[in-house]
Amino acid sequence: MRRHSPKRPGFGRLAMLAAVLALSCVGLAKADPTKIGDCDLVGAKGTMPFSPARPGQLTVEVNLPGPGWWNCETVDSIKDGYEYCMAANIAWRAGLDKLAVVNVSWDALVAGQTKNFDLALSQISITEPRKKVVDFSIPYFDSDIGVLVRKGAEVNETSIKDMRFGVQQATTGADFVINRIKPAHLKVFPDTPSMFTALMAGQVDVALTDTAIVLGQAAHSDGTLDVVGQYSTGEKYGAIYPKGSPNRDVLDKIIQSMIDDGTLRKLSTRYLAEAWGEDPTKLPYFKP
Repeated sequence: MRRHSPKRPGFGRLAMLAAVLALSCVGLAKADPTKIGDCDLVGAKGTMPFSPARPGQLTVEVNLPGPGWWNCETVDSIKDGYEYCMAANIAWRAGLDKLAVVNVSWDALVAGQTKNFDLALSQISITEPRKKVVDFSIPYFDSDIGVLVRKGAEVNETSIKDMRFGVQQATTGADFVINRIKPAHLKVFPDTPSMFTALMAGQVDVALTDTAIVLGQAAHSDGTLDVVGQYSTGEKYGAIYPKGSPNRDVLDKIIQSMIDDGTLRKLSTRYLAEAWGEDPTKLPYFKP
């Protein structure tokens, strides 16, 4: 997604929601003995402990908004979502009773400029340039590129190549379109809100970014937009750790345990399919 972009603006997500979701919220979600927020906690508590950046709590950074991933208007009001509940279960398995969520700027996050946190979860694509300044977890989510169009547009693998493409600058998604699809007509936008606005206005025929993002955009478009397919990119999301984090191995072990026991699959079904209104695995794949 723009999660690929090293220069992603703060309002670079779901355009229709960005105006109503606060970006400057920082808060602490308090857990009762059986819940963190509204998340179901799976497995035995404290089986994989480590020393957190801040005593007694797991500190997780995010760049909001993130509907489906972080369901909130402010950090104080976050109670669930895929990545929030993923973090809650990491805290649980580490034996930590509190989950602190901190909203940070995208640029600072992927540049490794933020401090005093345990991990960041913000639909961040794992890339080689980013590995130079931050450490990544094992992958926890596949990231492909979805094709967003106006409702009723007839688009298929062949006809799309003659259409007017919209992409976001400085993203691996844009690189994929330029180098693999090679459309005859391409317009590059500074952020996704302007790209989605151009699509609605008929200035481009298709808008391409992460499947997760375009599905969310379509779900909140009042039926005016539709996702008709996707391209396989082989990219994956990973958590960011502070460079050289001593907790990398145990955090990877916790994430792997959540993959192995189906916890993350259940979170995807519960929160992402609900937010997107569609199962991304059922979208057809186009060939570049």
